[in-house]
Amino acid sequence: QVQLVESGGGLVQAGGSLRLSCAASGRTFSRYNMGWFRQAPGKEREFAAAIRWLSGSTYYADSVKGRFTISRDNAKNTVYLQMNSLRPEDTAVYYCAAGTQVLLTSEFHYEYWGQGTQVTVSS
Repeated sequence: QVQLVESGGGLVQAGGSLRLSCAASGRTFSRYNMGWFRQAPGKEREFAAAIRWLSGSTYYADSVKGRFTISRDNAKNTVYLQMNSLRPEDTAVYYCAAGTQVLLTSEFHYEYWGQGTQVTVSS
């Protein structure tokens, strides 16, 4: 069982930066692949970034590639999403998720979810 709690969201101007954190409980955190998803108002939840537990390989949606960086600290049971050069279209609720399946870009392959943190980017 893994419980996830996101933090770090807020209001930022376009071009600014935020770092989201996702703190996980559970002794087996290091064995889970971790992902960040986001959901804008009126839209479906979409994949943003993910990191594999074993290799540390990272994956990004085209819309955030080059601007967002996902990382993890297994000693602190925490995964981060550094978001730079933010745009108004990045406004969404951001969720972190933990899973053991292979396909990291699909929300259906994650077993555990946090409650989400709001990110609002003003123009």
